[in-house]
Amino acid sequence: MVSNNQGTAGRFGSRYGNTLRRKVSNIEKSSRAKHKCPFCGKENKVKRQAYGIWKCLSCEKTFVGKAYKPY
Repeated sequence: MVSNNQGTAGRFGSRYGNTLRRKVSNIEKSSRAKHKCPFCGKENKVKRQAYGIWKCLSCEKTFVGKAYKPY
């Protein structure tokens, strides 16, 4: 039995190769993680809304950043 420790990329099974599945898993971890707000400074409050668009859940400011990380 093969262990499935690809994280979110485990949904691809054995398709697309190990390197690409690992890259997808790392990107999804960083984009879905919560980050520190540059405006109010609160930890774990910034979430990704869309490609390059981020929003703070505390002060409700919307700002642009990188595609998978806010800064």
